[in-house]
Amino acid sequence: MRIITVVAGGLLCSAAWSQPRTYLADIEQSLWRLTSDSAVECRLEHPIPGFGTGAFVSRAAKTLNLTFELSPLRAQPRTQSASLRSESPYWQPGRGARDLTRVTFYQQFDAMVEQQSAWVMLDELSQGRWPVFYFDDWYRNDQTTGVGLSSVNFRARYAAFLDCQHNLLPYSFQDIAFSVLNYVNNADELTPHSRRRLAMIAEYVKADPDIGEVVINTYTDSFGTEYHNKALSKRRAEAIKGRFVELGLPSSSISLEGHGERRPIADNSTPEGRDSNRRVVISLGRDRL
Repeated sequence: MRIITVVAGGLLCSAAWSQPRTYLADIEQSLWRLTSDSAVECRLEHPIPGFGTGAFVSRAAKTLNLTFELSPLRAQPRTQSASLRSESPYWQPGRGARDLTRVTFYQQFDAMVEQQSAWVMLDELSQGRWPVFYFDDWYRNDQTTGVGLSSVNFRARYAAFLDCQHNLLPYSFQDIAFSVLNYVNNADELTPHSRRRLAMIAEYVKADPDIGEVVINTYTDSFGTEYHNKALSKRRAEAIKGRFVELGLPSSSISLEGHGERRPIADNSTPEGRDSNRRVVISLGRDRL
C-alpha cells in the first residue's frame, strides 16, 4: 500500500508539472481600463500580472479598425508561432475550449492580433470566456506557457469602448498630415472643397494631443508683380491662421510663411497651371509617432 501511494503521488506531481504555466489575472486583480477615449484613438487595456499588458485599440480612419496588442515586460527573444484559444473560467465547468487562430510573435516586437480575429476575442470576452495564448517560453527553457485575458469586470468597460469607437473621426492622421488647398482666383477665399478640408484638419488637431505644430506655407501664381504676389501670399497665410484660431486651435501652435510666386508646381502660362500654383500647403508635426 505504501508503494502504491508513493507512485500515485509521483504521478500527480508529474501531471501537475506538465500543465502549462498561465499568466492570468485572478478575480481580485482583473481590471479593464479605457486609457484612451478620444476622437482619434480608443484603447481598452488589461494588466496581466507577471507578464505585461494586453490592449484593444481602434484609431480614427476611413474604415473601422481593431487591433489587439500583447505587450510583455520582457521582449520576445525570437520569432515564433503561438496558438490562441478560447477557454471557460474554472467556475463554468463543462464548457470546452476552442481554437481561435494562430499568431506570430515577432522578435523584439509586441504580439498583434488584427481585425476579425481581434473582434472574435472581444466577443469571447463578452460571453465570459478567456482568450489564452499558448507558446514555448524561451525564458522557461521552452516550456509551454499560457497568457490569458480575464473576462471579470470586462463588460462595463467594453460598452464604453464601443461608444468611443462610434465617435472616432472618419479619417486618419495620414489622411490630413500633408494637405494642399487651393484658392479662388486672385482672392483670399479658399474653394469650397478646401474649406471643408481645413475644418477636417482643425477637428483632428484638436482631438490629437500629440500634434505639436501646424505649419502653413502659401503660394501664388505669377500673375501680377512679384511684390504683389509676396504680399498676397502672406495675407492668405494670415487668413488661414485666423481661420484655424476661430476653429479652436491655439495661435502659438501655428507657424506660417508666404512664398509668393516662387516654387511653382505647374505651368503659369495656362489657366489650369495657375489654379494649381495658387495653393496653401498645411503640414502637421507630431511629437509621438
